[in-house]
Amino acid sequence: MISLQFILTAIVVCIAPGTGVIYTLALGLGQGRRAAIAAAVGCTLGIVPHLAAATLGLAALLHSSAVLFQIVKFAGVAYLLYLAWQALKSDGALSVKGDAVAQPVTRIALRGALINILNPKLSIFFLALLPPFLSGNPTTVTAEMILLGGIFMVLTFVIFVLYGVFATFARMWLLQSKVVMRWLNRSFAAIFAGLGLRLAFEKA
Repeated sequence: MISLQFILTAIVVCIAPGTGVIYTLALGLGQGRRAAIAAAVGCTLGIVPHLAAATLGLAALLHSSAVLFQIVKFAGVAYLLYLAWQALKSDGALSVKGDAVAQPVTRIALRGALINILNPKLSIFFLALLPPFLSGNPTTVTAEMILLGGIFMVLTFVIFVLYGVFATFARMWLLQSKVVMRWLNRSFAAIFAGLGLRLAFEKA
């Protein structure tokens, strides 16, 4: 069940740059290591509802209900566009700047959790990723799903923290240039907006 193949697959999935990675990098660059770790915690906790949904079979309902899927999807789209605006604003929560005011870690974590909670594709993702690695024993399927999902969450947290630490080390060099900071903010805004638009065209 817990095989090298599963570990490698999960690592590749976690490393692939997505919304959570971009969010963690933005916080690491803008506010440092403490904020990046809080972002990683939030993004990891945002996986829990989707893992629970997949384990309990609720993801099938989300996948089959076009209305429910669209509601969750467009809430996610709106939130990603909001994050794009926060990156673009000079005083935005995700703006990279040399004199950034430290935000409460709970607020940073909550935003990170919402990024994943409002992505309906995550539940479907778990239904696709985990079953191939199950033993096939129906009496242990729930425990196995939880175990594999827990391992995936641990890997997510570790990899996101590494991204955040990398961003923190790069922060001091990048903050020396106002031009670089301006383009970083524009880039993060464009990426969040692009991810929001991509989500808008996702189908159930």
